[in-house]
Amino acid sequence: MQFKSYFRLSKQQRDGIFLLLLLIIITQLVYFFWITKQTGKAENANKEWLAMQLVIDSLKNSENNIKQTIYPFNPNFITDFKGYKMGLSADELDKLFAFRKQNKFVNSAEEFQAVTGVSDSLLSVISPYFKFPDWVNQPKKQYVSYSNNKFENKKTIEKIDINQATQEDLIKVYGIGQALSERILKQKESLGSFVSMEQMNFIWGLSPEVIEKLNEHFVISSEPKIKKVDINNASVKELAKFPYFNYSIAKEIVTHRSMNGEIKGIEDLTKIKGFPVEKLKIIALYLEF
Repeated sequence: MQFKSYFRLSKQQRDGIFLLLLLIIITQLVYFFWITKQTGKAENANKEWLAMQLVIDSLKNSENNIKQTIYPFNPNFITDFKGYKMGLSADELDKLFAFRKQNKFVNSAEEFQAVTGVSDSLLSVISPYFKFPDWVNQPKKQYVSYSNNKFENKKTIEKIDINQATQEDLIKVYGIGQALSERILKQKESLGSFVSMEQMNFIWGLSPEVIEKLNEHFVISSEPKIKKVDINNASVKELAKFPYFNYSIAKEIVTHRSMNGEIKGIEDLTKIKGFPVEKLKIIALYLEF
């Protein structure tokens, strides 16, 4: 009787046990649903991370597969940025720019190395992309002179005024083709007229041999018709249009004028920062002081 008494519960005790069981079941259900929800979030996060990782991996692979394309270029006109990308140092670029300021051109990979001092290893990488004007690689034409003791036929070259020359006249000169003849005529048009045959040295693409031939066939035989630039009153924009100036030089001229007064002659021009002094005597003929 005493043992059975342990299992005899009052109504309140039974209700309490029932409520306890119900509470346990509800707690288990809530915990189950919460765990399921958290697991789902974690799986979604993992899926998103995996998708993002795939994108990142794809971008990395694409970047690794991209090869830098180098197009043929004339090393005489290389820029700071392009030179830096190709591995040239600031000192090597400065040497090239100083060489070009003398209105000189490198015409071979060997000459490029001699001017810049670039290493053999870097030269071997970049020199295959060097592209020089066609006339650099053209073999010089060999002329055969036929003569005998009794008679020698010498043809006198009749020189023409370069300012009156047509494209056909220019093309007759060995080494000048369609492109170079157009460049000469365009330069003459922008200046109004040439004032000296020395100006052929300032036209890009003309080799010393071609310039020599031009001097054999052309001269300045009449007074050139040019419109002079008023150096003391022209605006920056007007000065920048002059073929031998650019915006930077034009700005320096106007600054010099405002700080020092009128420019009176050639000597004053030499005091202007960046002025192309190698062309000074020619430029002065186009200026009105």
